[in-house]
Amino acid sequence: MTRGAAPGGAEPRRGRVVVVTGASAGIGAAAATMLSRGGAHVAVVGRSAEKTRGVARRCDGTPFVCDFARLAEVRRVADELSASFTRIDVLANNAGLYVRRREITADGHELTFQVNHLAPFLLTNLLAERLRGHGTVVTTSSRAQLLGGIDREDLGAPRRYHALRAYATTKLENVLFTKELARRWSGHAVAAAAFHPGSVRSEFGRRGGLAIGLVYRTPLGRVVLRSPEVGADTLCWLATSEAGASWESGGYYANRRPARAHRSADDERLAAWLWERSEELVGIA
Repeated sequence: MTRGAAPGGAEPRRGRVVVVTGASAGIGAAAATMLSRGGAHVAVVGRSAEKTRGVARRCDGTPFVCDFARLAEVRRVADELSASFTRIDVLANNAGLYVRRREITADGHELTFQVNHLAPFLLTNLLAERLRGHGTVVTTSSRAQLLGGIDREDLGAPRRYHALRAYATTKLENVLFTKELARRWSGHAVAAAAFHPGSVRSEFGRRGGLAIGLVYRTPLGRVVLRSPEVGADTLCWLATSEAGASWESGGYYANRRPARAHRSADDERLAAWLWERSEELVGIA
């Protein structure tokens, strides 16, 4: 990719505001840098204050510190973003994690479920007024969503915890959230897409246990994993190209192409139920 060019060869839309979460490292940091080179002003949202500010300095953006494991912080950062920008053109819900053991947050939810699904769901809804009329919401999912499955009776804090299953289910929830968002907000001219970035060299696996660590934290990772820039490419393509022309709102993509989603991804009743249940869990109308 040429430095200074918008990803995917699209004409840069200068002056646009792009919010990227999980942007203190990895895919998020790469996307923030790539999008800023295309002329966007990037709001860099990350958990580590030092790393988030460092990325913001490199891309001449604005840092916002937030830990998605605390929904009060999500509400705070939404207020800060709304106070800083009268409009948001792109919200990239990229923050996510994979944890080996079951952990319950101060809000009473399983940690993976809260960080990967509930927090971006809440943030998106709190920024609705800044997005409506022009916005795009891009959510980082994963091919792991094919291994997920939603249990309506055991959603927020599953009693039988399996790390991969928990992670995969949240990635399926990202796809269902995207489809329902596209349906509910289409009348407000908001487009939405989810994507698979591939396996990327990042801090993603730092809490994933020995097996994950062997891939993400050893020289093996430098051989088998993608660079953050390659992983961020589809995110940037979705953020800089037109829905309806280059891609369809509500879709799931990988390598800039439509990708196979879980068999339940087209279940409209399940997507609507997940949305309404998520509203209840985060306490919004």
